[in-house]
Amino acid sequence: MAEELKRTALYDEHLRLHGRIVPFAGWELPVQYDDLGPTVEHNAVRTAAGLFDIDHMGQVELRGPDALRFLQAIQVSDVSSMAVWDAAYSVMCYADGGIVDDIFIYRLGQERWWVVVNASNRAKDVAWLQAHAHGFDVEIEDLSDRTYMLALQGPKAQQILQRLTPADLAAMPFHTGQETTVAGVPVVLGATGYTGEYGYELFFPVEQAVTIWNTLLETGKEDGLLPCGLAARDSLRFEPSLPLYGHEIDQDTDPFSARLGWAVSFAKGDFVGRDALLKIKLEGPAKLLVGFEMVDKGVPRPEYPVAVAGVVAGRVTTGMKSPTTGRFVGLAYVPSSHAKLGTEIDILIRDQPKKAVVVKRPFYVAAYRRK
Repeated sequence: MAEELKRTALYDEHLRLHGRIVPFAGWELPVQYDDLGPTVEHNAVRTAAGLFDIDHMGQVELRGPDALRFLQAIQVSDVSSMAVWDAAYSVMCYADGGIVDDIFIYRLGQERWWVVVNASNRAKDVAWLQAHAHGFDVEIEDLSDRTYMLALQGPKAQQILQRLTPADLAAMPFHTGQETTVAGVPVVLGATGYTGEYGYELFFPVEQAVTIWNTLLETGKEDGLLPCGLAARDSLRFEPSLPLYGHEIDQDTDPFSARLGWAVSFAKGDFVGRDALLKIKLEGPAKLLVGFEMVDKGVPRPEYPVAVAGVVAGRVTTGMKSPTTGRFVGLAYVPSSHAKLGTEIDILIRDQPKKAVVVKRPFYVAAYRRK
């Protein structure tokens, strides 16, 4: 019997806004709103702002005297220098170097941390954390069912949110957080997001979901704020080449193959997967994630085979017509020997080889990387 799909507290609001509901990672979520298409929502985030219901993601709290030591042991980055209210991206790995999940870490206190995990991995991640907690004085609590999560993203996100909070958002650096209120509701606010734009992620009691959602939409209406679904979220994270679990990363992929080696710290000491990752770094990964652009006419899609010299040697992880650039581009794994810029590859579209070329990633430079 198929597992019953879950619904977020905003399900009825999505229906009211004519959201097209689809199954995703065990949830019923809007893929887009109205009949305008996801490109309209995508462009709203690039030029104004978009609001995303991301409560399907999980939030896990770690607290106790050994919370930091535990975190150092179960993920690849060195988080020891994080100050209270810093936030950072990282990954958790299995002993063989395969990726358990990619995560966002928030330091909320000296002995209190939050770990945000992907929807499809929530139960697995919590069980994995608990299985490694032996010998550490740390409490692990899954807060997902009572903590709601929204993302407000785009160049106008700050001015919209500033009308509703006493926090000085202009003084809040990227990848930091703080406790404040939004529309009078207590909120943990993170200057974080996964669209390539400046923006915020909001954590607050689930009972306030409808109030916060509708207040934000009404407050940002004059600025062009739109509710955004899964399709726009995917194209937005794809253009700056931000990985998605189940596509660019999974249990059979290591951080170095996925171009996430920058997150791995060997100097911090031992952690799960360290020996395997060190071996991969020293020997070089067998495969690498590359960006490519179509030369022949065709739209690349996830799981399309990639051929090198007529032999299938990889797969597309994400591909589409980039809404911002208008280019037909994709991400794919290829043998490391064929990962150099300018290398010609074939994308098999309906079993027909279509020429493509390896190009520079990302396809869109994230706003927070611009100088």
